[in-house]
Amino acid sequence: MSTRGFLIDFMAISCFFFIFLEFPYFTNHFFLYFQLFEGMKAYRGVDGKIRLFRPDMNMARMNLTARRSGLPTFDGREYVNCMARLISIDQEWVPHTEAASLYIRPTLIGIDPTLGVASSDSALLYTLLCPVGTYFKSDTSGAVSLLADPKYTRAWPGGVGNRKMGSNYAPTINVQKEASKKGLQQVLWLYGEDHQLTEVGTMNIFMFHVNEQGEKELVTPPLDGLILPGITRDSIIALGRQWGQFKVTERKFTMPEVVKSLEQGRMLELFGTGTACVVSPINRIH
Repeated sequence: MSTRGFLIDFMAISCFFFIFLEFPYFTNHFFLYFQLFEGMKAYRGVDGKIRLFRPDMNMARMNLTARRSGLPTFDGREYVNCMARLISIDQEWVPHTEAASLYIRPTLIGIDPTLGVASSDSALLYTLLCPVGTYFKSDTSGAVSLLADPKYTRAWPGGVGNRKMGSNYAPTINVQKEASKKGLQQVLWLYGEDHQLTEVGTMNIFMFHVNEQGEKELVTPPLDGLILPGITRDSIIALGRQWGQFKVTERKFTMPEVVKSLEQGRMLELFGTGTACVVSPINRIH
């Protein structure tokens, strides 16, 4: 399939590494980060059937990231069909347990052999598969601990914090190491002088509390360009509103608000959500 003159190839993991080794070392995705990806999962149900979780949303998000990167877009439905076929061939890679799943990583990279700072005229679209269990180790309660340091910023207005690009992840690794040195597992990314909560590591964040009006409220940051529009996030918002048992709000909230809610005994839960971790409760912020 070709789009706007770009060359796009589909390939499975078995042949990807062979071709990857043939890339010249000056291919532009190495230097200019012409690379983006998605994170998806296939689950084996109690009935033995294999299911993908809302893949249409991943494809829509991936195409938005491709446009922002100057890389080609593609037919999302056709790509889902390709991945479904690949999984049907390698279906034994999908674990026979509810405690694990098959992680799917659709990836798009620019492959122009150039050092110049310019858009890529050729690209490679491929899929990696990997059986996975728990995303990261947690304490005995299943909760994670966080480093919240306002001197570190993950994203900013006008940037690409709302797109799943490789360039959003590499700069966070060193901060993650700082968290690990303090015995913490993830980073709580803050933004602005008021210390807005944006994301937790690679997860969206939610706060479930009793607000100052006495209402139970589930709060998560808005899609204002600073956070990734998570598929799990969208699902939790939709389910919460469907249940109608508490108020669901997309708005900015800050560390002072979190501290006040904790001090007044109104905090019910803080948790992160994402494809890899699904839902992870938070037990400590340093």
